[in-house]
Amino acid sequence: MNVLLNKIDPVNAVIKIEVEKADYQEKVEKALRAFRAKASIPGFRKGMAPIGMLKKMHGKAILVEELNKLISDQLYAYIKENNLSVLGEPLPSEEYKEPDLDNQENFEFTYDIALAPEFTFSINKRDKVPYYSVIVDDEMVNKQIDSYRSSYGTYKEADVAEAKDMLKGTLVECENGQPKEGGLVVEDAVLMPSYIKDESEQAKFIGAAKNSVVTFNPTKAYEGAEVEIASLLKIKKEEIAQHTGDFNFEILSITRYTEAEMNQELFDRVLGANVVSDEEAFKAKVKEMVAQQFVADSDYKFMLDVRVMLEKKVGELTFPDAFLKRWVLANQQDKTPEAVDAEYPAMLKDLKFHLIKEQLVKMSGVKIEEADLKEQARKAVKMQFAQYGMMTVPDDVLNNYAAEMLKKKESVRSLVDAALEEKLTAWLKDQVKLDPKEVSYEDFKLLFQQQ
Repeated sequence: MNVLLNKIDPVNAVIKIEVEKADYQEKVEKALRAFRAKASIPGFRKGMAPIGMLKKMHGKAILVEELNKLISDQLYAYIKENNLSVLGEPLPSEEYKEPDLDNQENFEFTYDIALAPEFTFSINKRDKVPYYSVIVDDEMVNKQIDSYRSSYGTYKEADVAEAKDMLKGTLVECENGQPKEGGLVVEDAVLMPSYIKDESEQAKFIGAAKNSVVTFNPTKAYEGAEVEIASLLKIKKEEIAQHTGDFNFEILSITRYTEAEMNQELFDRVLGANVVSDEEAFKAKVKEMVAQQFVADSDYKFMLDVRVMLEKKVGELTFPDAFLKRWVLANQQDKTPEAVDAEYPAMLKDLKFHLIKEQLVKMSGVKIEEADLKEQARKAVKMQFAQYGMMTVPDDVLNNYAAEMLKKKESVRSLVDAALEEKLTAWLKDQVKLDPKEVSYEDFKLLFQQQ
């Protein structure tokens, strides 16, 4: 078997694979014997059908399958052994003709391949890159503390209703001020006065006492909003028209949510036991935490600026345009040539930076180890818990959730990307000269609009 490379130009090449009968005959015969052992042919015991008959019936399909395996193995082995930097996947040459399996024993297969353009660049302390840090002001700190107080609040029973309380009770449909005979009765009805849209109907509940009865009109209260009315009355939307009158609501319980107080219990729940012991120290810690939350955004902006700098250094690159468009069409059959043409400039821009990034990884020597993935998974889990206000999570819980995340292939791929980005960012911050800039959060957001 011969494998030959014909370089058309710096970014286009053709790989020709010449196959003789001796290269595939043994594999085909072995596959045919394996097929015979499993084949159930009418008139013959399983595995006892004549090999010649099976060859006539299935020999061509088996030959095609074995040739495909052989060609694929040889093609990718050649690319790997010769360190070819290939874009996309090899495609059968457009001039390729299907072999005549009935009359040929020796075959020739040709594949077009796209080669990544070659380029070099350097990076050092003469390269100055801005690094933006968000100024964390008192308003941001107080807003975060309010969020913690809300997350760690408590529910308590109350005797008199306020707007944000949750009221539970029994709803009874009325007629002429009295319970309607055969009317709707809703046990365990729940409402919150603050969700009532009509102010006059809402006012009926404010100040109402536990065990009292409030007469109101649900249709008026929710201004005809079918979803809210159907949910309250526990009926289908189609049935609402039959129940547009007044209802009595007997208040059986009033539950009030009270925000957590600024005390040691809150400090411990947010930061861990005895990390701080007074409000001033707590605010200082929260300020650090808020600032830390912006680090990822600052690093992301830094990498965007590094990308612009490196793309300028590398300059224009020549790509195998015709091949890449053909490859996209072959792999995304729902796309039209016109759609590919429209999307191609953006695709090329991303591809260029992908190649630059590959060189950065080689230059930095960054590698992702198992420990990096575990730590990245722990960070991801921590962020998920933080979204629900859980700032301190026991290590065993973090480790268990992280272990589950690492069992999923898609999760592992995203964790590898995140770990690589993190390590590469840290390496680049050491290589270039950082130009620190402190900006307000509003100005920081504007920087992305200007990118």
